[in-house]
Amino acid sequence: MIHIERKKMDYWFLMIGALISFVGMLFHGIVGQIKYMDNINKSDMEPLTKSLSLVTWHVFTIFLFISASTLNYIAYNPQFAIVAYPVIGVNLLGSLLFVFLGLGKHKVLITMPGAYLMGCTALFAWLGI
Repeated sequence: MIHIERKKMDYWFLMIGALISFVGMLFHGIVGQIKYMDNINKSDMEPLTKSLSLVTWHVFTIFLFISASTLNYIAYNPQFAIVAYPVIGVNLLGSLLFVFLGLGKHKVLITMPGAYLMGCTALFAWLGI
């Protein structure tokens, strides 16, 4: 009975992590892009810099999608739990990057959801495996 309850809990932790990452992906890819690119396009940056900024923005959107997809897959296929470790690692390191930069010269990063989104995804993925 305990074994079954533990597996249900693992499933839900993984699904919560996947949901956090998926909602983050939607918000980042749609709302975030509109706000971010509006600021970028109004700037006097070179066209190439604006284009590369857009690509960089959506690399993170893709990363969020891959994190969500991977955690969802592991929730239904727990024998592949080892695949969660890179997801945990990159989300944890990304969260720490936001925090360390935010505590330094880039204080605005602490007010942005990136550190919390990535930190929660890493935490729930870790709890799920």
